[in-house]
Amino acid sequence: MPAESDHSASAEHVRLLAARNAHSPWKKWGPYLSERQWGTVREDYSEGGDAWNYFTHDQARSRAYRWGEDGLAGISDDGQRLCFAVALWNGQDAILKERLFGLTNCESNHGEDVKEYYYYLDSTPTHSYMKYLYKYPQAAFPYADLLEKSRTRSRTEFEYELIDTGVFNDDRYFDVFVEYAKTTPEEIIIQITACNRGPEAADLHLLPTLWFRNEWTWQTDFARPSLQQVAGSSQNVIKATHEVLGDRYLYCGDAALLFTENETNNERLFNTANQSPYVKDGIHRCVVNGEASAVNPAQVGTKVAAHFRLNIPAGEQRVVQLRLSDLPPTSSNHQAANLTEQVAQLRREADEFYAAITPKKLSADQASVMRQALSGMLWSKQFYHYDINKWLEERGCDPFQANRKAAPRNGQWHHMYNGDVISMPDKWEYPWYAAWDLAFHVTALTLVDPDFGKEQLKLMLRERYIHPNGQIPAYEWNFGDVNPPVHAWATIFTYRLDKGVNGEGDKEWLKSCFQKLLLNFTWWVNRKDRSGRNVFEGGFLGLDNIGVFDRSAPLPTGGYLEQADGTAWMALFCQNMLDITCELALTDSDYEDMALKFTQHFLWIASSMGQVGEGGMWDEEDGFYYDVLRLPNGHSQRLKVRSMVGLLPLCAATTYSGELLTLRPNIAKKLKYFLEARPEIVASIHDPGLIGVNGRRLASILDETRLRRVLAKMLDENEFLSEFGLRSLSKFHEQHPYSMDVHGQTYSVGYLPAESDTGMFGGNSNWRGPIWMPVNALVIRALLQYYSFYGDAFQVECPTGSGQMMNLYQVAEELGRRLGSIFTKDEAGIRPVFGGNEKFQHDPEWRDYLLFYEYFHGDNGAGLGASHQTGWTGIIARILHLFATLTPEMVAGEGGAAYFATQNGSASSEPLQTTPVGA
Repeated sequence: MPAESDHSASAEHVRLLAARNAHSPWKKWGPYLSERQWGTVREDYSEGGDAWNYFTHDQARSRAYRWGEDGLAGISDDGQRLCFAVALWNGQDAILKERLFGLTNCESNHGEDVKEYYYYLDSTPTHSYMKYLYKYPQAAFPYADLLEKSRTRSRTEFEYELIDTGVFNDDRYFDVFVEYAKTTPEEIIIQITACNRGPEAADLHLLPTLWFRNEWTWQTDFARPSLQQVAGSSQNVIKATHEVLGDRYLYCGDAALLFTENETNNERLFNTANQSPYVKDGIHRCVVNGEASAVNPAQVGTKVAAHFRLNIPAGEQRVVQLRLSDLPPTSSNHQAANLTEQVAQLRREADEFYAAITPKKLSADQASVMRQALSGMLWSKQFYHYDINKWLEERGCDPFQANRKAAPRNGQWHHMYNGDVISMPDKWEYPWYAAWDLAFHVTALTLVDPDFGKEQLKLMLRERYIHPNGQIPAYEWNFGDVNPPVHAWATIFTYRLDKGVNGEGDKEWLKSCFQKLLLNFTWWVNRKDRSGRNVFEGGFLGLDNIGVFDRSAPLPTGGYLEQADGTAWMALFCQNMLDITCELALTDSDYEDMALKFTQHFLWIASSMGQVGEGGMWDEEDGFYYDVLRLPNGHSQRLKVRSMVGLLPLCAATTYSGELLTLRPNIAKKLKYFLEARPEIVASIHDPGLIGVNGRRLASILDETRLRRVLAKMLDENEFLSEFGLRSLSKFHEQHPYSMDVHGQTYSVGYLPAESDTGMFGGNSNWRGPIWMPVNALVIRALLQYYSFYGDAFQVECPTGSGQMMNLYQVAEELGRRLGSIFTKDEAGIRPVFGGNEKFQHDPEWRDYLLFYEYFHGDNGAGLGASHQTGWTGIIARILHLFATLTPEMVAGEGGAAYFATQNGSASSEPLQTTPVGA
């Protein structure tokens, strides 16, 4: 973000500064509504913890939620008290389209899957302008067909998608564009444009809906809010009154208003009496079933829809405009306002903002990819509410009651209270935060909103999130599961970015984060280093079923795994903590001892990984790292699966300038003594005493010889290197699957470029071949670190066997190019992300709207898994920005490169100055 003195700052940058410095609430209203609240752990009160089946999509239209709300293209305030979303009916559907439809884990051949087409087209970081597209078929929505065919397909078959049902044939659908434009922090223009893409005129019922999250049912002392029509106004106006929010007004034009209550229809679901004749599904029953008595003629309630009946000729469109405001109808602000021009102005300001942060070196297509990726991440913010102690109490699992029932999950996390706007992986398939996903989200989100990134990282470390024992919560299905420890990496990255942009870093924020990260580091050391040998387990560590066994379950062999990835993650964690302490020790001598502590701890861990022989993770014959299986009889063996597990040790690499050693000679003296007393520590790792380009030192598990051997496999197109990035499993295993017999049962791993064929982790695991954006980004970061140490003299073949020599900057750049090519058009106008879908590839109403999938086909780059997991896949925006603003000279020069931390907020085509590496 440009500095405050930058007079060329866009209007959006001015809003961001106002939100930061003047505490103007520009972020109070935003896309904080979930896209799926049903089927979540929070709403699960079943005996056995069967969240997917306890609260179904069919129940969602009639049943009030306990912890949140969902909707289509929705927004809310930052406490999700008052919600707004769009509902639709095409005259054919059996139900009102109020929320997205999809299949739960047990209903689809590859797990949870949304069966809709919708796109996050634009958003600024304050949400002053947002644009969303939903594609709504004109025929009856094929709910039953999607369910029945999906259930019958095996894991080896493609998923059955909405477009396969034929409902988009002859273009018989509506494009519904929803735009939000804030004229003030409290006033939002809502513009909905419905386009008939079909060959004939078609009817569309458009129902913009306003409602309160139901808090009154669960809290006896809660003042019930109200919605009511304002009498005497020249247009239909709804007044919303809430004890916290105060009064808000929705201006609806000439629409008919349909009022009901956001309360459960007990009669439909449970065959018990309703307290009121007006319930949550009242608007559905009125519009779809013709039950006029289902809505309240008194024009009051807690849920209301403005009913617009549109007949749209073929190829034409209709526009509906509303305004949500804190100003009453008597205000002159609402007299003769030109809403169309105001929306256009906010749209232009969004263009100016993205022009200011998009490097001119990017092509128009690349710039569009970057903007849509960032917009998707901004749309994926959600208010997440979960009081686990209260939830356990309501289930009869109160941990402080002697006669409590056993909790199906999260019983040890009763201290947690979540009630914040958080960046979600995906608001439909993953409408809950995942801490390690969040670390990757921040690396991209800081391109547009560094303040939000800092807030998100600190949030996970607050006392109401982090466990008293120091564990950072994983995700709601099991907060106690083990995610890779990448929080410290994201923290130092964000600090350095902030420092590079503003000229100085926020050391108070860094210190605050460091204290809690120290607790987390201690938890890892005490809980996951079983034998005290500096080798770590950790569980599945986000890598799902990449290995032979389910790493979150007891091994069928007995014994345990010493994980190459778990140990590598901890080596990187040490380096990141060392980075933080070095930064703080430059101005505060109290951090000297901690800098030495993390230096020594890194060396111990790196040395443990470097050991050769039967018990070591390094395989000298293969030139690769593997997990080690420790058996109960004391024997051990390497599980020789060539996977991302063995590439992660390469990622634990960081360069240092030596500034701290000069400033604090006592550290240098103690480190020298430590290394001289234990020469065996550096015998099989990179020697930290070696001096590289511009006097730098390198902390790395891999010495030059091992680095070259691992890179040879990584850059081999018959192993890891795909045309579209690095595969998670080597293609070598396509012809040579790894197998192991245990008690007469064979366990094997083979290369699968798309979805997994195993039921491990619910059947939707993604780790046996596809390309996965976050670990590719970590490899790119590591290559830049190696380049900043070795410089141009270190050259490797890329691809292996091609005879084409590259330095490691060029290798990193090539990986970035391949990852970016997933989304951009090739010479034939094809985007690999769309695979073989002809409509997506060629139809002008589809081909430029992008989806940022969970992972990508290992051979052709097609998008797979969760279609809207823009969260960590959105890091492609950071990668595109990086290589459009970085040069080899900047990395190898005196400043160096640190974790992608280039200057932000410039549209210049000239190279930007990077922030220093650190100590």
